[in-house]
Amino acid sequence: MPEKDQLHRFLIENTNVRGEHIHLDATWQAILQRTDYPEQVQTILGEALAACALLTATIKFDGSLILQIRGDGPLHLLVVQATADGTMRAIARWQGVVPERDLKAIFGNGQMAITIEPDKGEPYQGIIALQGNHLNQALEAYFEQSEQLNTRLWLCASAQSCAGLLLQELPGKNPDTDAWNRTTHLASTITDNELLNLDSRQLLHRLFHEEDIRLFESEPFCFRCNCSRERISNMLLSLGIEEAQSILNEHKNIEVNCEFCNALYSFDKIDVDAIFNHAIPPETPNTKH
Repeated sequence: MPEKDQLHRFLIENTNVRGEHIHLDATWQAILQRTDYPEQVQTILGEALAACALLTATIKFDGSLILQIRGDGPLHLLVVQATADGTMRAIARWQGVVPERDLKAIFGNGQMAITIEPDKGEPYQGIIALQGNHLNQALEAYFEQSEQLNTRLWLCASAQSCAGLLLQELPGKNPDTDAWNRTTHLASTITDNELLNLDSRQLLHRLFHEEDIRLFESEPFCFRCNCSRERISNMLLSLGIEEAQSILNEHKNIEVNCEFCNALYSFDKIDVDAIFNHAIPPETPNTKH
């Protein structure tokens, strides 16, 4: 059985090919428990969850990476966020019947954005039109256009788990000129069943038993939402005191529901007054000399 909620990085020695394998179980189940997703939405959200975990491992950063797809089709919003600490959360929004696995039919005219939000420094965002029939093809197109890196992904999801495999050709010359073609051809023989049910060592042996593989220690992932009462309070501050008071006059309480984890935050008049009074610095008294 695969190691649950673990990501493995690996190198194919004497080549310029690196890779990653992710398998998510409890993380995936925690997301599914919060919303009753239709099967088709569930499948593509699970694939996106696995993909986002793989993407975080391709870069070194402190902060979060967000994979977002927006469109005008039945599935009109998909958002997955992963942090450098290995925490993840995800949501999808749909209307009506979501068709079979063709991105154009699922999302309509869509765009895919990958945003890196570092803890320090300015965020970076790459946006491309949604391309291909499947999510892995859209992500491969993103890397080709935005990062100029040969990248291949294999993604799958079931009701129990989701998994993914990534291969990437590192820049620079290598005497093994056939390495990229050879390894991607071998990886293309993988089945969804193998990706979901083999651990990393078994999977890599199954695909690359004639290659010299260096497998690194696994990295854990888990579900965790970063919403908090403090964050919601800051959101209310951004609304302004007049807007907050207007909502209170109409509803008596301001209630905010986190879309990712369904946590409910409620603020009454005393809470709102405390938020804005705390935000307004006391006046400095005029001193006459």
